[in-house]
Amino acid sequence: MAGPVVTLSFDNGPEPEVTPHVLEVLRRHGIAATFFVIGSKLVEPARLALVERAHAEGHWIGNHSFTHSGPLGERQDAGHAEAEIGATQRLIGRLAHPDRLFRPVGGGGRLGPHLLSAEARDHLAAQRHTVVLWSAVPGDWRDPEGWPDIALAQCLAQPRPLLVLHDLPGGAMRHLDRFLHRLADSGASFRQDLPASCLVMRRGVAEPGLEDHVTPIRAKGNVTCSAA
Repeated sequence: MAGPVVTLSFDNGPEPEVTPHVLEVLRRHGIAATFFVIGSKLVEPARLALVERAHAEGHWIGNHSFTHSGPLGERQDAGHAEAEIGATQRLIGRLAHPDRLFRPVGGGGRLGPHLLSAEARDHLAAQRHTVVLWSAVPGDWRDPEGWPDIALAQCLAQPRPLLVLHDLPGGAMRHLDRFLHRLADSGASFRQDLPASCLVMRRGVAEPGLEDHVTPIRAKGNVTCSAA
């Protein structure tokens, strides 16, 4: 029986202490991944240079909001979509994937209507973004020692996992090389393209399941009910 076909992604970077190590490990394994970057970090030239390096080495660059301050579905302030998504996309610039990849902030890897506000959904559609979710989140940021076992189990439990790791300080990525060897030894193979099951918008066009990840617009004022 064939093993899983795994797509790797890394969120919340770039980080000078960690991202170069991740890129080196991926190079040694011959794996191309997608890096979903934080816009506020790209203001620093040294961090932007890391994104340029990742792009030059064949990795895809996606947008993971400007501040990563919380799920956009919890935002009600007008203009937040442009401030979080649009500003980051401009900083990514020519490094962007042609599909203008965007990953919502999950708040611990959760899926659900908290991911996007109606304003964010409409902005993403107007700017022809592709919205990328996930199917394996082992929590490396909170369990830097135990995440490889969790990630291995999550990946082996499905045929086409999209794994989310984080190129953040904390020590988790020192286990990346050994984890990738374990995954390959378990029969897994690697592909860069994104599983269709994790895409809820493609180039601005809604896919099935998109509205399950959009917070309903709250009615304003009091609602009066009349007797039937």
